[in-house]
Amino acid sequence: MTRKIIATDQAPAAIGTYTQAVQAGDTIYLSGQIGLDPASMQMVDGIDAQIVRVFENLKAVAIAAGASLNHAVKFNIYLTDLGNFAKVNEVMARYVEQPYPARAAVGVKELPRGALVEADAVLYLG
Repeated sequence: MTRKIIATDQAPAAIGTYTQAVQAGDTIYLSGQIGLDPASMQMVDGIDAQIVRVFENLKAVAIAAGASLNHAVKFNIYLTDLGNFAKVNEVMARYVEQPYPARAAVGVKELPRGALVEADAVLYLG
């Protein structure tokens, strides 16, 4: 099985030692995305805008891989305030159709660049 690196300028460039996504066979692993605007590489303001930006970034990487977020089999959501969990549900429902994928939501103390939310995903094309 070969690895294929996925990259797009429609999502923020990696800010560390990782790539936006890696495809191995029929599985695509999307790296965590925070609310960075890909054009400016600046964090968008507020939790609502950050949640939307996170899903827009994930969507852009999925498209670059020839997929969509409807190929997701698993999402991991990281929140600095679990009180925002309902907001994530509301936004996620705009990006993923039923039946929904598996998901975990974890409260964390901090995220890179002061982000309020981060999400990663695993897509399956088979």
